[in-house]
Amino acid sequence: MSWQTYVDEHLMCDIEGQAGLKLSASAILGHDGAVWAQSSAFPQLKPDEIKGILADFEEPGHLAPTGLFLGGAKYMVIQGEPGAVIRGKKGSGGATIKKTGQSLVFGLYEEPVTPGQCNMVIEKLADYLIDQGM
Repeated sequence: MSWQTYVDEHLMCDIEGQAGLKLSASAILGHDGAVWAQSSAFPQLKPDEIKGILADFEEPGHLAPTGLFLGGAKYMVIQGEPGAVIRGKKGSGGATIKKTGQSLVFGLYEEPVTPGQCNMVIEKLADYLIDQGM
């Protein structure tokens, strides 16, 4: 299965069987910042943004003072799972990023999608990739 198929069929799918309810954007990137696959609306990340995300996984709380930046958009860092999941909030939407052994799985959402629904979609695929040694 191609990486793009994971994005299209597992990240950008209807949430909980509700037609039309889906993430606004998603992507799978390598730890080096290389894009493996992404949805059309996923922002172009800057090298410093990737470095900040990786630093927060290594040193939880690193992004809290400055915020999480994705494609220049600032998200307030909210409670995640130290070393495993980073969550951000921006207006009525937000972001979830989960680290696997080789990749970072990103999901961005806007209302009516809830933070919990975004977390579920991203973490389900990331946990599968972790189980597969990815």
